[in-house]
Amino acid sequence: MKVNLVSIGNSKGVRIPASVIKECGFGNELEMRVENGVVMLAPARGVREGWSAAFEKMAAAGDDAPLIPDTVENGFGSQGWTW
Repeated sequence: MKVNLVSIGNSKGVRIPASVIKECGFGNELEMRVENGVVMLAPARGVREGWSAAFEKMAAAGDDAPLIPDTVENGFGSQGWTW
């Protein structure tokens, strides 16, 4: 479908038909990116959306070991300090 660019102040915009908005599941906010000169629009995702599923997948694969251990042996506290 072809659409026209319309002036919005100093910018330009595109009117998205209601049927496209409904089909794509767009809300009031969209994610926009440019890939190889093509503008891509997608429904805005919530903060940390999909993290739970990703963590479950990591656990199932045994890839959920802590990145930072609870204790780090570095000898820092083994020296006497003079203030």
